[in-house]
Amino acid sequence: MTDASLAPAKPRQGLRALELDLRLLGMIGAFVLIAVAFHLASDGRFITPRNLFNLTIQTASVAIMATGMVFVIVTRHIDLSVGSVLATCSAVMAMTQTLVVPDWLGLGLGHPATAWIAIAAGIATGALIGAFHGWLIGYLTIPAFIVTLGGLLIWRNVAWYLTDGQTIGPLDETFQLFGGINGTLGETGSWVLGGLAALAVVWALWSARRGKMAHDFPVKPLWAEIAVGAAAIGAILGFVALLNAYTIPSRVLARRFEARGEVMPEGLVQGYGVPISVVLLIAVAIVMTVIARRTRFGRYIFATGGNPDAAELSGIDTRWLTVKIFALLGVLCAISAIVASARLTNHSNDIGVLDELRVIAAAVIGGTALKGGVGTIYGAIIGALIMQSLQSGMAMVGVDAPLQNIVVGGVLVLAVWIDIVYRKRAGA
Repeated sequence: MTDASLAPAKPRQGLRALELDLRLLGMIGAFVLIAVAFHLASDGRFITPRNLFNLTIQTASVAIMATGMVFVIVTRHIDLSVGSVLATCSAVMAMTQTLVVPDWLGLGLGHPATAWIAIAAGIATGALIGAFHGWLIGYLTIPAFIVTLGGLLIWRNVAWYLTDGQTIGPLDETFQLFGGINGTLGETGSWVLGGLAALAVVWALWSARRGKMAHDFPVKPLWAEIAVGAAAIGAILGFVALLNAYTIPSRVLARRFEARGEVMPEGLVQGYGVPISVVLLIAVAIVMTVIARRTRFGRYIFATGGNPDAAELSGIDTRWLTVKIFALLGVLCAISAIVASARLTNHSNDIGVLDELRVIAAAVIGGTALKGGVGTIYGAIIGALIMQSLQSGMAMVGVDAPLQNIVVGGVLVLAVWIDIVYRKRAGA
């Protein structure tokens, strides 16, 4: 060993000192390009508070499931049934609200417990379906592709039989709050959330820096830490300001005052703020990131994906791990069903159709490797945003639905090819 090898590494200079994730920058750049292109093609209608507000609530459902799909793909599996599982969970929750609670339990329509009983039933349904899939895959060693392909057909039609093929609604008013447009934090609540998120960014950067210094690890220059923190805080507060800029129509605002027995002040203007569905997505993202980075369960997931045989030889119960991963994805499908059906204010037969494609595409675009072992939660969420931006933008400029699906399918194939090339060049 030479003296040169023992010398400490030279600190990075210039932009390299920021240690930015190039893949993350690439995804953000792709979203910006898509947004600008559709903004120009739609005569300035894409980058507006109203459209971006709608984009966030449309993205939430797919993004929530995509965070769970990351774990599934990391362990070298796949799930083609997520849209159908969502439909079954939605049907269970809709029937619970319109039949089970008022008729079987005798609590009456509009009871305060209705939404929460329905949510509990939906989450339990998703967990059981996911665990069943995991058991078939982990213990009976049936390939995940076959199990979930069968699930795609089975659960879509189970949902149909549960509702006799009918649209069920309107759903409970408390339940509808989770859909987005009917439930937001308002301007003040949104700024409070933005402020808390900004403080969390500062704490996370400071905590990470202190931990590295305590263990004599190299740290970024202070200016680089400040630049990264400022960019993150600016993005958070800009996002809040954008959603607050989408104002509630005066007639809707007047009805809200009338419902409370009040008179709306003359000239009052209020913004919607951050949708509750987006708050739910943020909570899911935080929990899933903590699981991935801070828990034994998360370490086992990535170890199994990196080398399944070595993981099993090291004592990891990969079969039980598979059950837990698919059960977790089932729970996330149920949470997505809450968001999707609440946004529509009813359960419909076509809810979740083609979500399988969107969720897998979001995970892959976000950097999850199909060969396993690599993936990030934030990447999957940005991937979902890119996919939804493509679809919303194409719809805005008048592209037919079949052509939209052709483009989305092509983007999925392109994303996989780009991922293969990127990892070859990176030596992964």
